[in-house]
Amino acid sequence: MFTFAPTPGRDKTELYRELCSSALALTAGEPDAVANMANLSALIWTFVADLNWAGFYRVLPHAPGELVLGPFIGKPACIRIAFGSGVCGTAAASGTTQCVTDVHLFPGHIACDAASRSELVVPVLRHGAVIAVIDLDSPLPARFDADDAAGIEALAEAIAARI
Repeated sequence: MFTFAPTPGRDKTELYRELCSSALALTAGEPDAVANMANLSALIWTFVADLNWAGFYRVLPHAPGELVLGPFIGKPACIRIAFGSGVCGTAAASGTTQCVTDVHLFPGHIACDAASRSELVVPVLRHGAVIAVIDLDSPLPARFDADDAAGIEALAEAIAARI
């Protein structure tokens, strides 16, 4: 059995390095993308404080132009999100990270959990195409910053071949 937990007192840069290292160890040799996303959702939940939702939306071949809910931790969520709709759909359509300090001010925000105040969505790219997004929600306004975005972007790059 493995125990994956952040080392107390680490700054964000070190925390995210440790998260990426743990993610690679946890998914090593496992070919099932859904199993890996499930474990990665739990790992993110363990490493990143002050979340009320952490998980994945996937791009599936039979559902072009939309994201389909993947493994996550948190309250029930929207099952399908059109590209360009809400924070997740915007990240998927643009292929760029969305760091939103106040989701109530984001045009077209999709509120799955009314307690969410800020959100970080990072696209996962394989061969230049979006294959999924990592979605983090927090009940705290302005919870996420450039360091969080860079850390989750590094995670997305590290695990892209495993999901």
